[in-house]
Amino acid sequence: MALKSTRKLLLSLSVATALGCGATTAFADGDRVEELEARVAELEALVSQLLNKMPDSGPNTAEIEAAAEAKAEAIAEQRVEELIAAHEAVEAEKVHKHSYKFGGYVKLDTIYSDYSGGPSSGAGRDFYIPGTIPVGDAGESYLDMHAKESRVNFGSTHNLDNGAKMRTFIEMDFLLSGQGNERVSNSFSPRLRHAFFTYNNWLFGQTWMTFFNVGALPENLDFVGPAESTIFGRQAMIRYTSGKWQFAAENPETTITPFGGGGRIVADDNMIPDLVARYNFGSVTVAGIVRELAYENRAAGIDDSTYGYGISVSGKHMIGERDDFRWMASAGSGLGRYLGLNTANGAVLDADGNLEAIDSMGIFGSYRHFWNEKWRSNLTLGYLDVDNETELTGMGVTTDATSVHVNLIYSPVPKLDLGVEYMHANREVESGTDGDLDRIQFSAKYAY
Repeated sequence: MALKSTRKLLLSLSVATALGCGATTAFADGDRVEELEARVAELEALVSQLLNKMPDSGPNTAEIEAAAEAKAEAIAEQRVEELIAAHEAVEAEKVHKHSYKFGGYVKLDTIYSDYSGGPSSGAGRDFYIPGTIPVGDAGESYLDMHAKESRVNFGSTHNLDNGAKMRTFIEMDFLLSGQGNERVSNSFSPRLRHAFFTYNNWLFGQTWMTFFNVGALPENLDFVGPAESTIFGRQAMIRYTSGKWQFAAENPETTITPFGGGGRIVADDNMIPDLVARYNFGSVTVAGIVRELAYENRAAGIDDSTYGYGISVSGKHMIGERDDFRWMASAGSGLGRYLGLNTANGAVLDADGNLEAIDSMGIFGSYRHFWNEKWRSNLTLGYLDVDNETELTGMGVTTDATSVHVNLIYSPVPKLDLGVEYMHANREVESGTDGDLDRIQFSAKYAY
């Protein structure tokens, strides 16, 4: 009988110990595991004590043995239940510490474009890029359909053991794809939009430029909207946020107009990152930038740099319960690629191979009105002005660009948008020659 009881006790003990070890291996939960191991050790000692106290023989041996067995089994059962509860608690805590989110949207754009100044091709047919509006030639019209703006993203949030929080985010779409065609499969390669992680107040990776206030961007069916007057872009950076302040060092890149015009030089010769400071107060954002403009061409004997700077003020203001007004005003010297999707370059070369920063400014305003719960409209106007030194740039560079957008959007159910938009845009070069773009766009988008 004693041998049988001992085996039962050891079996219960082994179950408890196995659960404890399982919790230790799977979760390594520090103090909790040590506590559970201590309880198992206590159980082992208790069983040993009870067995040692049992007499070898006598009239009451069976009763004593049965009582000891019952007591030991009760204690073992209690310990097993405690270990199972602890195991489940650790599992629940692990799930709570990590969360994951998958999202994006699918969008179809059907676009009819009428150009007054000549034929057009490339990305300017997919969305409004002011610098691609042709000037000085016979008009052309086109119909395009694509789903390139569709996107997919994945994010995660992690509550770390030290009390800090880490967040990751990756997003891709299919615009500006260098591959694919419209002949058979319409296959287009994905491109990276965002890829970053945050730790406490720090951000590392690629995301919206700190100089750009995405919250002020109008609700247009076109990918950007008033592109000529918008600070817009994404790039790699290190950003620090403290309350309403943000400070960033971001990837530099210089675009240059050759002496006399006739093209664009994209230089990658910078030694200093673009430096940005931004302050958000209420619905208004103020951002400033200082950047190096650099170019080296050893074959031509050119090695020069200068500096650019700029300021952008933007905001979004509620009007009534649902309507809102969004705006942005930006100006500077050497802004280049930051403003107007690089309609104007950051600098121009003079006859001696020295860089001169180009001044530019842009402003837009957009009013959104809700007709009812399912219908809404947006009216957007934008303007860009570039102050070129024509003795350096020549007469073929953009001097100004404007656009007007009006749309009607219907949302029969949440996250589903069906809309139509009309846009008129104009680009003028220093010689006085200009070109118009009239565009009607139908879009269907479902976000998930």
